[in-house]
Amino acid sequence: MSSTSPSAALAHTGLTADEVAARERAGDVNTLPDDSSRSLWSILRANVFTLFNGIVLSCFVLLFVVGEWKDALFGFSAVANAIIGVVQEYRAKKALDELALIHAPVATVIRDGERQEIAREAVVRGDTIVVTAGDQIPADAELLEVHGLAVDESLLTGESEPVTKRLGEEVLAGSSVVAGHGIARVRKVGSEAYAAKLTQEAKRFSLVQSEIRNGLNRVLRWIAWMLFPVLAIVVNAQMHTIGGWEVAIQTGAWRSASVGAIGAAIAMVPLGLILMTSVAFAVGAVKLSRQQVLVQELPAVEGLARVDVICFDKTGTLTDGSFTFDAASAPDGGAPVEPWASVVEAMALDEHANDTAKALASGLEGGAPARIARSIPFSSARKWSAVVVEDGEARGTWVLGAAELVLSRTAEHAQFLDLAATKAAEGRRALLLAYSEQVLDADACEAATKPADLRGVAVLTLRESIRDDAADTIAYFREQGVSMRVISGDDPRTVGAVAQAVGLHDGPGFDARELPEDPDELAEVLERERVFGRVTPEQKRAMVHALQSRDHVVAMTGDGVNDVLALKDADLGIAMGNGAAATRAVARLVLLDGRFSHLPGVVKEGRQVIANVERVSMLFLSKTAYSIFIALCFGLLVWGFPFLPRQLSALDGLTIGLPGFILALIPNPQRYRRGFLKRALEFAIPSGAIVLLAILSTSIAARVLGIGLDEARTACCITLGIAALWILNVLARPLSPWRAALLATCYAGMLLVMTAPFVSDFFAFRLPGMPMFGIAVGVGVAAMVLIEIHSRVTRARHNATRPARG
Repeated sequence: MSSTSPSAALAHTGLTADEVAARERAGDVNTLPDDSSRSLWSILRANVFTLFNGIVLSCFVLLFVVGEWKDALFGFSAVANAIIGVVQEYRAKKALDELALIHAPVATVIRDGERQEIAREAVVRGDTIVVTAGDQIPADAELLEVHGLAVDESLLTGESEPVTKRLGEEVLAGSSVVAGHGIARVRKVGSEAYAAKLTQEAKRFSLVQSEIRNGLNRVLRWIAWMLFPVLAIVVNAQMHTIGGWEVAIQTGAWRSASVGAIGAAIAMVPLGLILMTSVAFAVGAVKLSRQQVLVQELPAVEGLARVDVICFDKTGTLTDGSFTFDAASAPDGGAPVEPWASVVEAMALDEHANDTAKALASGLEGGAPARIARSIPFSSARKWSAVVVEDGEARGTWVLGAAELVLSRTAEHAQFLDLAATKAAEGRRALLLAYSEQVLDADACEAATKPADLRGVAVLTLRESIRDDAADTIAYFREQGVSMRVISGDDPRTVGAVAQAVGLHDGPGFDARELPEDPDELAEVLERERVFGRVTPEQKRAMVHALQSRDHVVAMTGDGVNDVLALKDADLGIAMGNGAAATRAVARLVLLDGRFSHLPGVVKEGRQVIANVERVSMLFLSKTAYSIFIALCFGLLVWGFPFLPRQLSALDGLTIGLPGFILALIPNPQRYRRGFLKRALEFAIPSGAIVLLAILSTSIAARVLGIGLDEARTACCITLGIAALWILNVLARPLSPWRAALLATCYAGMLLVMTAPFVSDFFAFRLPGMPMFGIAVGVGVAAMVLIEIHSRVTRARHNATRPARG
């Protein structure tokens, strides 16, 4: 950590060891709540305590109670689903915690008259702290001594310019010293600090909005409502098939009846779909982590697939935050009067020089700098700085800053002021260098008194360094139908020029000071305009809400505490890895290296996930549909359920589980369309009805032929397998060679489990003789034909209504 001068340190003795101990006992310490990432409890709550797991666990326990563990295989899918979610999100938590540890600041304090370096958390109320250039302020404090102190409060307030601090003013925790040094006494620690209070609302836990998860949860709620009535119907049917309730209870046959009922219940739950969705999200999160994108919550992988508006700042996204020297101009078009260059070089070498002065000097050829006697540091309130030269050709006072604040508008100064305004309108940062022969003394410099006889020398301009990949990133979002909003605190003209340079916008940006406060009027402006300057932190959140009110799905990027509430309220918050801990805590995605150019990769990954999950959901929801239909139909007919749970597990693995796993992970160029659940149900429900008719037909034939229970169940499994594999065939199209190989593997697997002695015994398969076998196959083929017709009609209808936007 940087140090202050010995004399400054000795002027304050700070607290004694006894006083520090007393404050620690009183709890006046700088301990902050752990807001670096999601808590382990919130991760467990999101992945373990779910409606899906509750349904599955209940059925799992019931089967173990009745001693039929072989039929409880489905329980492992729920366990695997929870483990995948918890492990992946806990890994993200650990990565963020380590990131927070790397950036954890230390503090320099004076105790017992000696300077010490301690952890930020060890600071107590009343401590005397030393702050120098490069330090982060550990707690809210009052300044006791100031030496050209300038503080960057952008993470807290959004103000991009450093703020010059005076004696007695307050410095805030989380801000950084960019110039000078000082000594301050700590007034507020821990949760009382400004930054901590600002983030309190952000700590309220909330889940990312996920169309996939919301749709599946809706299906699970429907199933939960139907579960007990359907179970009652199925249990009643099962009991009657074994002689009635009284006989079942007396003989203990109720156990086998319970197994059938649980089989019907579990068949209704799309077990594999929940698991495959988590797997697809987790694999997407792993892929993104290789691109330095950290996924805090798995469904966030889907988020950018749905986003149609993305809001971002100019600095750090379109530009890299640095400036390069552009030109030095005079109103007549000639070269500025010398020795302006030697003075600018001297300003860059001054101990109080800010980044702007250093950037100006970096473009000069490196002549001999003038010798500075005294200086007036830059102040964001004054918007200018000055140096005093006592000898040589440059003798006098030189002032550099915002043109309209360096020179007053008179006829004499009009040309320089107009030139500066023209340069600013072109998107450059324009500064005016002015000169006076007057040599300011120390008192005048201390009072920051500007000479009255200043005259213009040169208009110096800087260009922001635009990221090499900014234009490509903008072009990608435009091609994908994602609308963009640049939200910046800088001059609207500058923001507009940068936006124009990357092909985003023509003309100046909109001045946010003219934005209406009415939400509807604000939404109108946001629909019309794309680039905004002079945006305050409070307006960011209002702009997110206004866009959402127009049914937009909004992504928001940010790095400061002032961005926290806007990030949290956006549909998808994206934080920069080098930003404040609070932003990383509430964001769903963290760009670890802060590169905006990673977002196209996130969009591609999200769109692949949601397109694949939509296809897989049709597969699984078809099974849910026919399971519900079969349970209701056979229950109302007071017939026994035609499958054992283990048989359904085997068929599900071959017709849905294995192929669903592969289909969920393959590359998919399909662009996202809203309403995946509606499309999935439009395919699944009629397909389920077709399968019900097929199973019912096979069961009727088995009853007419009077075959045994095991053979009848196997016949129904044959019919179901043929129909279900054709549903897979339809959804796997277009059929590439390896997809055809996948189908062939599934058919071969079904033949194996029904004929191989050990496997068929475990799953209780008993192949029926002819003609029952022929009937089961024939009915399955008829179901294939009906499913093919239905799929073609459905696809044609969806293609006719496909929206133009992706």
